[in-house]
Amino acid sequence: MQIMSLAAGVVMAGEHILIVEDEADIAELVEYNLARADYDPQCVATGEEGLVQAREAEPDLVILDLMLPGLSGLEVCRRLKADPRTARIPVIMLTAKGEEEDIVAGFEAGADDYVTKPFRPKVLLARVRAVLRRGTGQRRREDDVVDLEGLEIHPGRHEVRVDGEVVDLTRTEFRILQFLASRPGWVFTRSQIVRSVHGDDYPVTGRSVDVQVAALRRKLGAAGPLIQTVRGVGYKMGD
Repeated sequence: MQIMSLAAGVVMAGEHILIVEDEADIAELVEYNLARADYDPQCVATGEEGLVQAREAEPDLVILDLMLPGLSGLEVCRRLKADPRTARIPVIMLTAKGEEEDIVAGFEAGADDYVTKPFRPKVLLARVRAVLRRGTGQRRREDDVVDLEGLEIHPGRHEVRVDGEVVDLTRTEFRILQFLASRPGWVFTRSQIVRSVHGDDYPVTGRSVDVQVAALRRKLGAAGPLIQTVRGVGYKMGD
């Protein structure tokens, strides 16, 4: 049975969400439920179309299948995150590939969340709301002063304080800390951390990131536990 999109011909007031999904039934189901929840959904069927629409429309969120004809979902996600115009658009991967290595690969590519098929529409909507809420409530400008439970980060002064005391950090340690603190609660892979600090194609291993994070925790003392390890994925700054 074909489901008519509630979004067709209607100007929605909610966030614009791009759905990149080649299975028509699933695309229509996701679109229908998003429209019912007052979002503004748009569907495309290929990775190439997804890239074009993401760059042109700059949606608030992308729901992305992994197994697409032509350009794969993983490659689409990598390109979105590598492009300054689209890097800040959150991506939820929606896919039948649910093995641990698939999930890790998705996060390594830059996904913000990962939902496996079959899925319940209510669960997907809850994930959508959570990702959008994190994006608007916790995204900070690079020049904002961050204050988390006694940890203060002053980007303009390149200064970090814990309970009022200045902490001496290297340039790399400071940038790692600033990157993690830019979105408290968000999980970042080691590759994302390397790219944020050094740029693409920098020859640093995941083990090197672990060593730098361990040193950073020691220097932060009482605030060190704010940097949390997410096993098999990477690191996050506690809320």
